[in-house]
Amino acid sequence: MIKTIESIGRSSINIFVTLRATLLLAAGIILRLFSRRAYNSASRMVFINQFYFTSVQILPLFLFVAVIFGTMVNGMAFQVIKNLGLTDYLGRLLMGFVVTEIAPFVTVLLIALRSGSAINAEIAVMKVNRELNTLKIFNIDVIDYLFVPRVMTGMLSMVLLSSLFSMTVLVTGIFISSAIFGTSVDDYTGILLKSASLPDIVIVLIKCATFGFFITLIPIIRGLNASEEELTSIPVAVLNGMVRVFIAIVIIEVLSSIIRFI
Repeated sequence: MIKTIESIGRSSINIFVTLRATLLLAAGIILRLFSRRAYNSASRMVFINQFYFTSVQILPLFLFVAVIFGTMVNGMAFQVIKNLGLTDYLGRLLMGFVVTEIAPFVTVLLIALRSGSAINAEIAVMKVNRELNTLKIFNIDVIDYLFVPRVMTGMLSMVLLSSLFSMTVLVTGIFISSAIFGTSVDDYTGILLKSASLPDIVIVLIKCATFGFFITLIPIIRGLNASEEELTSIPVAVLNGMVRVFIAIVIIEVLSSIIRFI
C-alpha cells in the first residue's frame, strides 16, 4: 500500500515538474516572439533555413497530395450531394468542412511527420552532443537562436500551407462541380463567397497558428529531455515527442470544433 502511494506521489510530482517546465518554456518563447531582440541576423538566418525546409522543400509533395485529395473528396462529396438533392449545401460543405477542418488537419499531419520529427531529432542530438551547453558557454541564447525561429516557422508554415491546400482543393472543385452539376466558374465562385464566414476564417487561422506552435514546441521540449549520457535516448525522445504531438493535434481539433459549434 505504501509503495503504491509512493509511486502515485512520485508520478504526480514528475507530471507537475514536467508541466511547469513546459509552461515556463512556452511562456518564454511567446514573450520572445514579440521581442525585437530575438530577431537578430543569426536568428533570421535560422528562420530562413527552417522555413525553406518546412514550407518550400515540401511543396511538390504537398501540392500532389492536395490535388489528389481534393479530386477524391470533391468527387465523392459532390456525387453524394447530387444523389440526395442537396445542391444548396455545396458551399457549406466546401467552406465549412473542407477549408476549416480538412485542410488544417491534413496540413498539420504532413508538417508534423516531416518537420516536427526532424526538429525533435535535431534538438535531441544537440542535447546529447552537448552542443546546447556550448552555445550557453558562448553566451548565445538558445531560445532566441534555436527555439523562436522554429516556432515562428511552424506557425507561419501552417497558416500558409493550409491556405494553399484550401485553394488547391477549391480550384479542383471548379472542374468537379462543372462535370457533375454543370456549374460555371462565376456560379461556383458566387457559391463560395456566399458560404464564407468571417468568424470561421478567424477561427481556422487561429487554429492553424496554434497547431504550428505546438507541433514545434513539443518536439523541442522532448528533445531537451534526451539524456546526455545515452545515444539511445534520441529515438526514445523522438518517439515520445511525436506521440505527444498527435495527442495535441487531436485536442486542438476537438476544442476548435467545440468553439465553432457552440
